[in-house]
Amino acid sequence: MTVDPNAATRGFPGPAPRAPHPARYLVPALVAAAVALALGVYGKVHDPAGTAFSLAGFSSTGAVKSWLATTAVLFALVQLVSALMLYGRLPGPAWSATVHRWSGRAAFLVAVPVAVHCLYALGYQTYETRVMWHSLLGCFFFGAFSAKMLLLRSERLPGWLLPVVGGLVFAVLTVVWLTSALWFFRTFGVTT
Repeated sequence: MTVDPNAATRGFPGPAPRAPHPARYLVPALVAAAVALALGVYGKVHDPAGTAFSLAGFSSTGAVKSWLATTAVLFALVQLVSALMLYGRLPGPAWSATVHRWSGRAAFLVAVPVAVHCLYALGYQTYETRVMWHSLLGCFFFGAFSAKMLLLRSERLPGWLLPVVGGLVFAVLTVVWLTSALWFFRTFGVTT
């Protein structure tokens, strides 16, 4: 009789799963706070330059920012739908995870020039309620996004944590868009 040394043993329970160390959640939260605070402080102490970039074919930097922000929100909507597919809330193809990953990357890459322009050209402003919320939530968005990226690499997370953080990132991006691009389109018209 031969014995397979790689065979699973029966009757013996495996090691009890360990509870995740609190630092697993604390580090991403601290990084999120540091990123948001650093962006806000930079935006507040930096003397606004008035403009940071312009693209050919657009009438103003406001139009460029509004269209880039709208593109980021559209990619974020793809993120939302593909996340619902990944978590089994909607039926979806096997490649939903790939769509989710790449739409997130695209949304982030499109949002970065908008944030750079906002921080460099306009700074952190609070002269009216809409602008104050836009400045505050814009900084918060990049902090929350940083936390989500760090949590993605963690193991043994509670099943609810990533959807909650991802939903928070999506909701904040939506409000940032509402207080900027939608306001721009309603004020100046849908122009390029």
